[in-house]
Amino acid sequence: MLKIGNTEIKGYPVLLAPMEDITDPSFRYLCKMYGADLMYTEFISSDGLIRNGKKSVQKLDIYEYERPIGIQIYGHILESMVEAARMAEQANPELIDINFGCPVKKIANRGAGAGMLNNIPLMVKITEAIVKSTSLPVTVKTRLGWDENSKNIVDIAERLQDVGISAITIHGRTRSQLYTGKADWTLIGAVKSNPRMKIPVIGNGDVDSPEKAREMFNRYGVDAIMIGRATIGRPWIFKEVKTFLDSGEKLPEPSVSDKVALAKLHLSKSLEFKGNRRGIFEMRRHFVHYFKGLDNFRDTRIRLLTTEDPADILEILEYIETRYA
Repeated sequence: MLKIGNTEIKGYPVLLAPMEDITDPSFRYLCKMYGADLMYTEFISSDGLIRNGKKSVQKLDIYEYERPIGIQIYGHILESMVEAARMAEQANPELIDINFGCPVKKIANRGAGAGMLNNIPLMVKITEAIVKSTSLPVTVKTRLGWDENSKNIVDIAERLQDVGISAITIHGRTRSQLYTGKADWTLIGAVKSNPRMKIPVIGNGDVDSPEKAREMFNRYGVDAIMIGRATIGRPWIFKEVKTFLDSGEKLPEPSVSDKVALAKLHLSKSLEFKGNRRGIFEMRRHFVHYFKGLDNFRDTRIRLLTTEDPADILEILEYIETRYA
């Protein structure tokens, strides 16, 4: 069971990782539909939020059917992070998550996200200040360390626990690895088995199948797993994983017709939340993944990635169903 504040999730909790330009309300709608136990917003810039930047403020929008849900913030200035946490609290999520794990250069190089792994005292100081500033549970998502020579996550986890976080999510790579190589779950397991650790430990990295999910629960004893990139174009992975963990049953891959119906639903939600232009633009990355692996799909994929009229996109989707079903 996973317990964070007043949120309790029984069994084998499977969480949706926060991903920029991916885990927007339309995608979260689908992931919840397939059984995601806990979801997070896209990460929100603390600087953008306190300046009332339109895109940052929009990311605070959460919906009752999404619960439980966390709002994730990032930044490197203590005062901005505290103010952003207070603003996030007003949106009434179940928890506030601090992103100390994003490896993207423009974020990490200015000391935010995974860049904070180069300044652990400041990481701890910011975390403590946020914990004290809100009545909500505060959690942290981070990585093993900055590089191969500084995998200090066991110490980091202790120090963050000591200043009051309610759970920690660990991505099994260093910042220097970005998303390359293999996630190292042995250090995630070391944090979980550390007798000093009393808070839930959530493992993240390379979970892309029901079998892998079961292995991570059984081998490393984590309280929950978090799935990120493997959900893109495959939100049904939550149902696959949870069914397998609960009963050992392997669900079949959805049919092309099922995927077309899902893509249509996703598109309608994207248009509903973001309007035609932005909604269509941000759906393109999902379309590519929904129909990955279909034979002789290049021309159809190009049409999906260039068409700007919703009615025309629906026609293309219907063609895909007729052609490949």
